[in-house]
Amino acid sequence: MSLQIIEILGRSEQGVTKPFICRAENNEIYFVKGRGAGRRSLLCEWIASSMAQRFGLPVAPFEIVEVPQELVEIATRDDIGDLGAGPAFGSRRMQITELTVSNVFEIPLEVQMDVLAFDWWIRNGDRNLSDQGGNPNLFWDVVEEGLVVLDHNQAFDDDFSAENFVELHVFRNVRDAISRDLFTRVQLEDRFEQILVDFDSICDTSPPEWWFLDAEQTIPVNFSRHQIKLALEARRGNEFWSFT
Repeated sequence: MSLQIIEILGRSEQGVTKPFICRAENNEIYFVKGRGAGRRSLLCEWIASSMAQRFGLPVAPFEIVEVPQELVEIATRDDIGDLGAGPAFGSRRMQITELTVSNVFEIPLEVQMDVLAFDWWIRNGDRNLSDQGGNPNLFWDVVEEGLVVLDHNQAFDDDFSAENFVELHVFRNVRDAISRDLFTRVQLEDRFEQILVDFDSICDTSPPEWWFLDAEQTIPVNFSRHQIKLALEARRGNEFWSFT
């Protein structure tokens, strides 16, 4: 059963989707992405985050949350339609700060390699950072002093640019370390295979409403789980690890 949202506290000014800040029935605060994020974006967020969690990345705790219709009806916000009623994606608030270039040197090599390889596998080009700035959608846990991974809404990108990825990804400097190490590559591919076993079941845990554009569920969203799974299965071998 989904976690119920009981209070809408505000809205973040950060991020493309500007998630709503809400309190859930467990009294935790969540950043919630709803109708305004788009159905495909929500599917990407849930499926890729679930895959990342199984892969072992330090993903911020997330849930499918339920926004009650009555809560939307009594809201006085002009933008409440961007949240909407029904199932939404919720990421639990943590004590984190935005990742900086200086933080990168504090992250273990193995973690950097995992993030880079996973993003490459799922075609996520949304983790860019350099001395000139950027938006890596990665954060620093000020309590545990470690990396926190957020935002997978741009995963499985049909317009993914390999060139931009190798030039701009925050952990691009560990690319050669992966390419040269056959043992590491085999281990990563084995972990990919384990996730692929669960891919269909992960998809099945997403709300049925997200797979359609209309309330009557007659117009499918532009998200083919079959094609995405085929693409994930194909991304392996020497050519894949050349990062081109």
